[in-house]
Amino acid sequence: MTARVQSVLNEVEYIVGYKTYVDLIKPFLTHQQIVATGMRQEIDRCREAIRLAAEGHRVAVVSSGDAGVYGMAGIILECLEQENLLDMPLEIIPGVTAASAAASMLGAPLMHDFAVISLSDLLTPWEVIEKRVRLAAEGDFIFALYNPKSNGRPQHIETVREIILRYRRPDTPVGLVREALRGEESSVEITTLEDFTKYKIDMLTTVIIGNSQTRIVGPYMVTPRGYKL
Repeated sequence: MTARVQSVLNEVEYIVGYKTYVDLIKPFLTHQQIVATGMRQEIDRCREAIRLAAEGHRVAVVSSGDAGVYGMAGIILECLEQENLLDMPLEIIPGVTAASAAASMLGAPLMHDFAVISLSDLLTPWEVIEKRVRLAAEGDFIFALYNPKSNGRPQHIETVREIILRYRRPDTPVGLVREALRGEESSVEITTLEDFTKYKIDMLTTVIIGNSQTRIVGPYMVTPRGYKL
């Protein structure tokens, strides 16, 4: 936890966030009142945070990873716009997004251009996601896949694998990191594009698929930047 995050937590009166994420920071909380809600209640959380802030309270909205990467920053700004409160003081504190966290545990797979794509179709049509995957594969981007598999959409990751196999070798390195940088809960697997869907993959997994240059160096997954050694 950065010094700035700790300072903010010490200063605020209310912590607003998804229950799972609030639980992760409870050891760092002291006097703060907690407003925690469940999945798919992002708008409710935003509106409650804004209501409290408009009353004069100091409020922190908790987001996982980086708040500006699939996090809460965007919807907070949209809600402030809707409430005509864009002049309200606001600080967005950057964090470590799952792609960077997972990459650090794999070695250095993101050393060249990469695409971060969420496979969740709750807010984005699957046809759009599929098109983005195809174009990124054609462009030889490294992939960092978020929300790769759930009980409600077990086949999306298989479809993605089939699309990328049209453009990549079957032995292209693939890294699977579950609960990246969360201590003993974290796990790492390095496998291939041909075989990676045989492993356990769920919503807590970040999948990193190498490009045409990615290779295995000892226990690490590395994408060369292009330096001449």
